Amino acid sequence: MAAHSHDHSHAGHSHSAGHTHAGHAHPTLRPSVLGWAMVTTLGLVLAELCGGILGRSIALLNDAVHNLSDIPALGISYLAMRWAERPADTEKTYGYHRAGTLAAYTNAFVLVLLSLWLGYEAFERLRSPVDVVESWLIWTSVAALGVNGGITLALVRGRGDLNLRSILIHNFGDALSNIAIITGALIIHATGARWIDPLLGLAIGLLVLWSSIGILRDSSHILLEGRPPDLRVEDVARALLKIEGVEEVHDVHLWSLGGGHHALSLHARVPDMHLDECELLLASIKQVASKEFGVEHTTVQLERAGLPAKSGYVMPESAKN
Repeated sequence: MAAHSHDHSHAGHSHSAGHTHAGHAHPTLRPSVLGWAMVTTLGLVLAELCGGILGRSIALLNDAVHNLSDIPALGISYLAMRWAERPADTEKTYGYHRAGTLAAYTNAFVLVLLSLWLGYEAFERLRSPVDVVESWLIWTSVAALGVNGGITLALVRGRGDLNLRSILIHNFGDALSNIAIITGALIIHATGARWIDPLLGLAIGLLVLWSSIGILRDSSHILLEGRPPDLRVEDVARALLKIEGVEEVHDVHLWSLGGGHHALSLHARVPDMHLDECELLLASIKQVASKEFGVEHTTVQLERAGLPAKSGYVMPESAKN
């Protein structure tokens, strides 16, 4: 979408607001991939439930419940990808980019609760181990590894999107747990150590908890309009101060719209100048924000230099070098 600017002039004071919209970036993954992933995951859950019951394995049952949580997660992510494609409207003026972030937060919150429950069940089984049927563990986990590995490879192209990353990490964890269950089953067969099965169940719960907390932290940061981790307010302000005519910047705000889309707003103090010169200055600010920091949406208010500063963030001296 082409860049556009709005300028308003008043006696003794001038305002300029510049807005930049770069072309929206979408995950390279098609939503249909998530649809197929839901179908195969449902089949996997049924297989693991049967294998866990017949094989008397708490690790396999825990992994089945773990995979069961993938189904609503995939469904939410599918809807989020569809919503994110919708253009901005009068209600959602920034668009629907945070739909995926909201989905990631919801998924991770459910997984935290699930991991705590898995850990409790595994601990109870550690206190009272039972015999398991190793053959059910091995063959069921081999099939599960094929499904989870395939889903992980299919989702790896969308790993840059937080919503898809939550699903990718979850499925990667599923694949690792399948490998662990296979290894554990072989050890149980060789040694008869019954405690290995609940220990694996506990490890799976901890893995889910660890990955989910990280996604909760990242997604809540975006939902609370936190600064993009790869950008610093000071760096942006100093880069803008290198532009000829910009004497001071303040009220600098950086935040993420989700899906790798960033926004910036600021006040810039400039000398008295003609409106045409203001337009050129605005274009320069937007160009620096876009090319150097990847900011797609920039809003700038120009103020006459020499007025008293009324903000918590002021950089009155031009950047050197």
